[in-house]
Amino acid sequence: MIDLYTASTPNGHKASVALEELGLPYTVHPIKLTAQEQKAPWFLKINPNGRIPAIVDREADDFAVFESGAILMYLAEKTGRLMPTSPRGRSTVVQWLMFQMGGVGPMMGQANVFFRYFPEKIPAAIERYQNETRRLLGVLDERLRDNEYLAGDYSIADIANWCWARTHRWSGVEIDDRPHLQRWIEQIAARPAAARGIAVPEELHLLKAADADAARKFAEEAAKIVQR
Repeated sequence: MIDLYTASTPNGHKASVALEELGLPYTVHPIKLTAQEQKAPWFLKINPNGRIPAIVDREADDFAVFESGAILMYLAEKTGRLMPTSPRGRSTVVQWLMFQMGGVGPMMGQANVFFRYFPEKIPAAIERYQNETRRLLGVLDERLRDNEYLAGDYSIADIANWCWARTHRWSGVEIDDRPHLQRWIEQIAARPAAARGIAVPEELHLLKAADADAARKFAEEAAKIVQR
């Protein structure tokens, strides 16, 4: 049994989507970010960095894993799925996983901060991070031009990048000119396990225009977190 400590964010969804795809039994422990539960002493014993997600593998002597990319690798290697075992295949998956960890996630995260959360709008900062987000999404689009998935078969690299790329509108970035990326986003969204994973610990509808009020409230709460 896996204990999953998470919240409804792209990084949190990476862990829950992987758990759903792998069919591993897990218990969800929602973390209230606005209440700073991720900074509580008990949680810092699981993740010293005070961030979500984190897992505890009860079947492995309560082994704790933090950092979403490390969680994906641990779960894939634990089950022997969603990542090849050959050095070349494994490396390809890890490369695209690191592309998300070092590029897509941080740049989209900063775009979100300056475009959505900061009360003071700084046009130069918004433009910088939105432009870099567009560039990185373009890299994904080009990769997907001749590849169904990012690294051969469907893998943790797809899960990691999809959980962020699907939220492009929240960063203020459109992908109308990225047909291959659109195809891939829709293809993964149609997977039942992925659909279940992004509803953990609760389903959000922030990406739909009809939910503008919910989006506003979420942004207001998120602003409290990023300014602490």
